[in-house]
Amino acid sequence: MNAARDLLIEIGTEELPPKALRGLSQAFADGMDRELRAAGLAAQTLYFYATPRRLALLIKSLPTAQPDRETVRRGPALAAAFDDEGCPTQAAIGFAGSCGVTVEELDQLETPKGSWLSFRALEHGRHTSQLIPQMLRKALATLPIPKRMRWGDRHDEFVRPVHWVVVLFGDEVVDAEILGVKSSRDTYGHRFMHPRALTLPNPEAYLPLLEKQGYVLADYQARRENIRRQVLALAEKLGGRALIDEALLDEVTALVEWPVALAGKFDRVFLDVPSEALISSMQDHQKYFPVVGTDGTLMAHFIAVANLESTDPEQIRAGNERVIRPRLADAAFFWNQDRKRSLAQRSEDLRQMTFQKKLGSLYDKQERVAALAARIAETIGASAPLAERCARLCKCDLLTSMVYEFPELQGVMGRYYALHDGEDETVADAIAQHYRPRFAGDELPPTGVAQAVALADRLDSLLGIFAIGQQPSGDKDPFALRRAALGVIRICVEESLDVDLVQLLQAAATAYDARLDAAAAIDAVVAYIMDRLRGYYQEQDIASDLIDAVLATAPTRLLDIDRRIQACRAFRQLPQAESLAASNKRISNILRKNTAIVAQSVDNSLLGEEAEQRLAAEMKALETEVIPLMEAGEYTPALTRLAALRDSVDGFFDNVMVMVDDEKLRANRLALLKRLGDLFLRVADLSRLQS
Repeated sequence: MNAARDLLIEIGTEELPPKALRGLSQAFADGMDRELRAAGLAAQTLYFYATPRRLALLIKSLPTAQPDRETVRRGPALAAAFDDEGCPTQAAIGFAGSCGVTVEELDQLETPKGSWLSFRALEHGRHTSQLIPQMLRKALATLPIPKRMRWGDRHDEFVRPVHWVVVLFGDEVVDAEILGVKSSRDTYGHRFMHPRALTLPNPEAYLPLLEKQGYVLADYQARRENIRRQVLALAEKLGGRALIDEALLDEVTALVEWPVALAGKFDRVFLDVPSEALISSMQDHQKYFPVVGTDGTLMAHFIAVANLESTDPEQIRAGNERVIRPRLADAAFFWNQDRKRSLAQRSEDLRQMTFQKKLGSLYDKQERVAALAARIAETIGASAPLAERCARLCKCDLLTSMVYEFPELQGVMGRYYALHDGEDETVADAIAQHYRPRFAGDELPPTGVAQAVALADRLDSLLGIFAIGQQPSGDKDPFALRRAALGVIRICVEESLDVDLVQLLQAAATAYDARLDAAAAIDAVVAYIMDRLRGYYQEQDIASDLIDAVLATAPTRLLDIDRRIQACRAFRQLPQAESLAASNKRISNILRKNTAIVAQSVDNSLLGEEAEQRLAAEMKALETEVIPLMEAGEYTPALTRLAALRDSVDGFFDNVMVMVDDEKLRANRLALLKRLGDLFLRVADLSRLQS
């Protein structure tokens, strides 16, 4: 049995980019794992570690050599290898010579395509230590590094200059030169707390040696949770709760090797500034964790994470408090300056901001959105004047100093400024809410006014960008239209807004210059939204054939589509569903081939067979019951009632010949089937359901 050892690889560098650290570490692990598997060296477990100054891998129980493998080399066909007298031809002699054996030592290979001469050889696996250097170079070369650096007079390139390399296989150093640096068993601890070399006896010593002597927590995830615990504990001591943004926690984890959390405070006068602005300043600029009280209001405290254990922590605390003051002072200055002009006064300035060169300025977009928002508000029973007012103000905070400094506060600051200006509270709230949903799983705008503006904003962008031919392609989506389309879907479906997409897009098209012909893009926009809709439902584990069945009927109201899909899901669970789906498929096939000879309506006098009389009678009775349900969007009870037709439909196909010679009888039976199919098509094309 092949022996196994642990393998440790560490690449020591200058400080790595914090936002990329976690991704680089994962990619390094994936790349090395891929190389090992390709070489037939499957490890038991692979751990990856990362700090600002190192990328490391610990690979457990790695075989010390590749397994031996038999190789088969195919030569000429037997017919070409021997002549009529059974003597080897030149082809056979040449093949044997190339293999280093005689013709008599060759084997025969039997395949379905014929018989061939072949040579079998046992290829001995190479020692793992011989393979590691090249595999490591390949894994490093494939890391997702947008811009590689060169340093000194070297030609090697990497994300940051490399200072040391550890490649330890068991207790032996693998001799290699990686990125211009000779491998060894020496790692290095914290830049300031233990800058000297630490000699590793074996891979298992890596984590404990770095932590106990080097003041480095190399395990990224463990370091991340260590920071979380420290921050939460400090906030609790302050009588509050830390706001831990997961992305910020990742970034802080990537900035430190030996985290030490410290609490600081700032002047309470800054609490007069909207808390979102202070929080953004602390998180974005200083990488601090804000603290809120038990009532959720911001406290005049923050928590910083230092990268060393100081003998004088008060100095570090004071330094952080000194640094944060000008940042918060800037936020206070922006807050006071911005309120000197109302949002309405800034509206005209939007003429100077381009939305898209061919689609005009943000002011032009604002005007289009205002008209469409009013139309949508009327449709959904919200206030059209308030929706229009919100639409005319919702982009004005983009011109403020606060939003210029903190773009993520767009809408949030607009709400504060609108309230300060004396705008209606519903309008102010909608200015902030119309950006929702901003990401997957985000909250939706809760009020009709906000929903109207949110839909109008997204539909205007979708139609305009499609009209100029710049719809998303591949990974390119500069106007975030995928997110806009999903936002439209979620708002309509999850907030139960019964609006017609085509009608809204037609209304949106009238606001564009006639020379653009925006109306010509409506079908493409609808198709694009429907494509996103498929993904929306597939994420809910709804079968694609069920989605196809509903969309085949070309509905254009998203809420209506959702009701149909939920009805079809329920119908599919019924015992009659499979039989009725098969019957609908049969009906669809028959009618597709005989469209021209279907009668205009069913003539009851021509219904001679008992089975067709029974089906027609049951259909007539059910139609009066289910059609009103369908028109009211009550598709689930409608399909449940239609399921009662199964026995009659089965009886019809078992006992009635549709394609009879009598033309009138044939056309009448086809009309009966069409009437049946059309009844189901009011909900979905059940012929598309798979058994």
